[in-house]
Amino acid sequence: MQVLKSQRGMALVITLMVLVIITAMVVEFSYGVYTGTTSLYNWRDSQRLSIMAKSGVNVAAKYLSTMVGSQSYSYPGSMELPVENPFEDFKGVLAVKIEDENSKFNVNSIVRPDGRTLNETAYNSFRSLLNNLSLDEKIADRIADWIDSDSNPRLADSETGTKNAALDSVDEILMINGISEKDYETLLPYVTVYGRRDNLIVNINGAEKPVLMCLSDSITDDLAQTLINYRNATPFEVTSDISKVAGFDKIGQSLMGKIVTQGSVFRITSSAESGGVKRIIETVLNVSPSSVTVAYWKEY
Repeated sequence: MQVLKSQRGMALVITLMVLVIITAMVVEFSYGVYTGTTSLYNWRDSQRLSIMAKSGVNVAAKYLSTMVGSQSYSYPGSMELPVENPFEDFKGVLAVKIEDENSKFNVNSIVRPDGRTLNETAYNSFRSLLNNLSLDEKIADRIADWIDSDSNPRLADSETGTKNAALDSVDEILMINGISEKDYETLLPYVTVYGRRDNLIVNINGAEKPVLMCLSDSITDDLAQTLINYRNATPFEVTSDISKVAGFDKIGQSLMGKIVTQGSVFRITSSAESGGVKRIIETVLNVSPSSVTVAYWKEY
């Protein structure tokens, strides 16, 4: 009897163990099916959102091409573009932002296109911009050494790990020795790497106050705000219109050759979101009345 009870006990233990193993296998299988199905749905939604985001870019590109071809100015420097939902059954949000890169300071312009010669006008203006942002003016030397093709340091450590070529993206500033992430974040809204390198050119219809002030030592904080107030009411159609702003009757002449009233390089950020899934496309376009070309494209 004792042997029989022992055998029955062992059988029960084995049965329970088998049941536990089977249950674990079922749970694991169910979890695998769930995660696989969820991943498939997320991938499907992600692909659909990618198409949505691309449609936002296409709408923005069409808008910019029409604007550049129909008027002599572009305003403002940054705008949110309303985009109609292209799919009736899409339950989500599509947002498109356009930024005029010509309204920012092109840091590549501090070294001329030959890669060897410092552009003194742009260099001094950039130092002024840094000062306006309460940043170390020596950042200008660090960026100049990163760009120029020689190995002669302007500062003791400014040639360490340099690229010796123009910046391809603003993010490269984070790679430059001696420039902190905080410096980069402060600079980011006001600088670009796109546009002409042979001269400092800024669209006064979109430039923020620190950028306007760096164009001339004569432009004070109050004068820059006066210009901003004027363009908010009446955007500048031609560069000579700047002389109509109080205090710029003489300063305006000294700015000729540094300013424009229409952008030609625009950054578009198009984001589509639905059900907790989001796709973002960030692109920079060279826009003319007859063509639109891509200078930068990133999707994430």
